[in-house]
Amino acid sequence: MRKTLTILAFLAGLPAGAAFADDDCYVPMADWQPREAVAGLAAEQGWTVRRIKIDDGCYEIDGRDATGRAIEAKVDPGTLRIIELEYDDGEAPPVREREREREREVRDDD
Repeated sequence: MRKTLTILAFLAGLPAGAAFADDDCYVPMADWQPREAVAGLAAEQGWTVRRIKIDDGCYEIDGRDATGRAIEAKVDPGTLRIIELEYDDGEAPPVREREREREREVRDDD
């Protein structure tokens, strides 16, 4: 009985863990912004784009920021909200850039 309860508790927690780890985009193609809009977003951020591709249903920008650091950004194709921003050197984004991301999220919520 105890073994059964342990297994059931483990199985019940699996879907919750998958939901937190989900960074895929589920936007119908009809609602996507064009690549030119994604390039414009990158220019607003001061990024130099090396490549824009589609990964997991999201736009993914490979390029460099204004300081020359290599970046990879995952962007929602419908809202152009930055979902994930990674620096290839493993360091966190500068504080100013994180603040801009938060401001965009607040504007998107309005």
